[in-house]
Formats: sequence, structure tokens, C-alpha cells
Amino acid sequence: MATVTVYGPPISTAVSRVLTCLLEKDVPFQLAAVDMAKGQHRSPDFLKLQPFGKVPAFKDENTSLFESRAICRYICDKYADQGYKGLYGRGLLDRARIDQWLEAESQNFEPPSLVLVFQLAFAPRMGVKQDSKVIEVNERKLAKVLDVYEQRLGESRFLAGDEFTLADLSHLPNGHHLANRENLIKSRKNVGRWWEEISSRPSWKKVVEMQSAPVS
Repeated sequence: MATVTVYGPPISTAVSRVLTCLLEKDVPFQLAAVDMAKGQHRSPDFLKLQPFGKVPAFKDENTSLFESRAICRYICDKYADQGYKGLYGRGLLDRARIDQWLEAESQNFEPPSLVLVFQLAFAPRMGVKQDSKVIEVNERKLAKVLDVYEQRLGESRFLAGDEFTLADLSHLPNGHHLANRENLIKSRKNVGRWWEEISSRPSWKKVVEMQSAPVS
């Protein structure tokens, strides 16, 4: 089997989403470093793979893709018969429910959580002053989303049903930086139970290890 290539650092939330999916599906991959500090993401060669100059970019033989959720769907479809087979559902209704919660993640969970991840995790590393007002506003926004999740996860083990799927996986990158914040994930009984289960998967633990290792 040919090895796919993921362009970008594991510390990127979008890159880590793709890496977790590849590990769940037992797809061999290699990481290609993209030094964004040196502007490599704006080079003509990289822009052929990712026209917006962001990470990840993805190559599988002659196929190139960008946008992490689209890449994950592709991985699940192409490699459907290997690794964890339930990741993108086991039928039409399963897939519709997964897509429904993937949309909820991208449209409702992602916007406030991404702002918080920058403010809480990345701004200090970059020497950028944290904005307490921005943090407060986005914690309130995210809390409303998590209230909906709390109700849903009182009805089912995972967001799309009783199996772990892409809908849950997609929350791991941002949730990782927010799990210990007061009034967010762990303060809600059902959300906390769900988070402990999904963040304990070997695939995600491996990605967290990769985030502290240099890209070869």
C-alpha cells in the first residue's frame, strides 16, 4: 500500500484531526514539514496543494486534498475495509447522523473553541497578550453549545449514536486544549463522560505524543 502524505505540523488542530483519522483507519502515512514561520505555506509548490496557504494539505498517490473534514471523509471512504470500520457509519442513516453532528461541530463548536484555543494555548507561546474579554465572550458561546451536547449525550453514548465516529473525533483537537477550563467540558456530567472516553482512544494518545516530537 502506498503511503499518504500529510503536510503540516501535528500541533495544528486541523492536521491532528487528519492524523487521528489515519490512525483509526490503519492507513500508513508520512508527515511533511511546512515551516510557516519561513513562509513555506505561501510557496508556489505548496499553493498547488492548498490554494489558501493553510495546513493540512494531503496527498494520496495522484490525489491531493485540503480541508481536514473533507480529507477525513475521503480516508474513511477509500479505506473503508481497514482499521475501525464504524468511523463513518455503517449505513445511510448512520452517515446522515454523523454528517449532522460534523456540521454542528464545524458551525457551532469550532468558531468559539478555536478562538479559545488561540487565546489559551497558542497566544502565550507566541508572546501575544491574552484578551480576557474575548475569552469570556467565547466561553459563554461555547457553553451554550455544550449545553446542547449535554442533553444529546444523555440520550446516546456518542454524538451520532452508540459508536465512536468522525463526529466525535472531530472535537478532539480543540477539546484537548479546553478540557480543564471551568464551566466547559468536564463540568458537564455527560459531556465529561464522553470526553474521557473519546480522548482515551489510542489514536488520539498517539497524536498527542506526536505533537511534542519533531517532524522528520
